[in-house]
Amino acid sequence: MTFPPEATLGEVGEFGLIDALTPLFAGEDAQVLVGPGDDAAVLRVKTGHVVMSTDLMVEGRHFRRDWCSGEDVGHRAAAQNLSDINAMGGRARWLTIGLAAPAGLPASWAVDFARGFADEARLVGATVVGGDLTAADEVVVSVTVLGTCTVAPVLRSGAEAGDVVALCGRQGWAAGGLTVLGRGFRSPRVLVEAYRRPEPPYDAGPAAADAGATSMVDVSDGLVADAGHLARASGVRFDLRTEALDVPEPLQAVAAALGADPVTLVLGGGDDHALLATFPGGATLPPGWTVIGEVLAGEGVTVDGETYDGSPGFTHF
Repeated sequence: MTFPPEATLGEVGEFGLIDALTPLFAGEDAQVLVGPGDDAAVLRVKTGHVVMSTDLMVEGRHFRRDWCSGEDVGHRAAAQNLSDINAMGGRARWLTIGLAAPAGLPASWAVDFARGFADEARLVGATVVGGDLTAADEVVVSVTVLGTCTVAPVLRSGAEAGDVVALCGRQGWAAGGLTVLGRGFRSPRVLVEAYRRPEPPYDAGPAAADAGATSMVDVSDGLVADAGHLARASGVRFDLRTEALDVPEPLQAVAAALGADPVTLVLGGGDDHALLATFPGGATLPPGWTVIGEVLAGEGVTVDGETYDGSPGFTHF
């Protein structure tokens, strides 16, 4: 795929750019079972599989230091990477961190960041094994995580018509917190804290893999957007049912204050790192999973059988 010389990243969009770059990274290494395009890479090893993923966080784009402490940012940076391994049905084991920051950044901020990162990693028994530091005009965090899968990794591309769509974990809470912070408020505090320190369901990924999940993704870009990733990779249509979605009272309160429908926060919100997966129809779901839709023939994502006309979620450009 080629673009006109005048095209910008904003015009091309994140997914258009991914489509253009992915073929350039295709290799012939027989040990690479899954390369760019899924939640994590999959490498063949003698026992099980190694899964690997990399994510970036940029100050002003993914976080603000006046909204989050260094420790909060550390938790968020670790969580989004650990969740990618979770979404493959694996468990994170090792991480490396690249940190670029202004020379004037307080050293205590960096120490707090490292503390929060390490504390989050310990929740899954993962260890930071290396990294790099350099100067930059703003804070940029790059994390690479490696984990292991004892069963076949769950890809985005395995959903089939007749499967059920299920969700595990909080959804829409971080979006509610971001909305509150963006308007200069700090309450409901439970939503602000959900944005600052997400709580991914770390045990749910391996449990889903063991239960026969056919596809899976972590919800970082938005429920509709990430359902779209699964639908596109699998060549099917997802229909989500709003009546099955949990809309807690704090989200209802925020939406009421804004004169908005609280369901839009659940459908469009990301950064809670809930897991979205498909299972064969009639399968027994692991504890904590709730059926919120079905997989049908066709393409794309519908909500209650209709095209969704709200914001699908977060875009990186």
